[in-house]
Amino acid sequence: MASLNQLLKKGKRLQKKRRSFVLSLNSCPQKKGICVEIRNSVSPKKPNSAKRKVAKIKLSSGKHIIAVIPGQGHNLQKYSVVMVRGGRARDIPGVRYKLIKGKYDFSLFEKIKRTKRRSKYGLPKTK
Repeated sequence: MASLNQLLKKGKRLQKKRRSFVLSLNSCPQKKGICVEIRNSVSPKKPNSAKRKVAKIKLSSGKHIIAVIPGQGHNLQKYSVVMVRGGRARDIPGVRYKLIKGKYDFSLFEKIKRTKRRSKYGLPKTK
């Protein structure tokens, strides 16, 4: 915190720069990638208990990341083409990315009737 005299001497206060937590996306909203490995048994942090599904992805930029497979069930295999977005899985340490369903080889496992948040699940608008 700068005092009044310091502000008069130096001028304006400097804004703190915001740090991106999704560095591998290179300030892109989404990136295309290829599944290198699929792990079906990653366990979450302390209060939660389950087997979370994660995949190791090689991005189009050449970087390797670990991303969460959202929802119930998936059809991913090795060398499947996927779309990655930012957004961390809070109960899995070190995972900062999620896969987008309904894009490329990552299709919806079952048709769910949704009216809200359809873009997250890649669902068309129902009449």
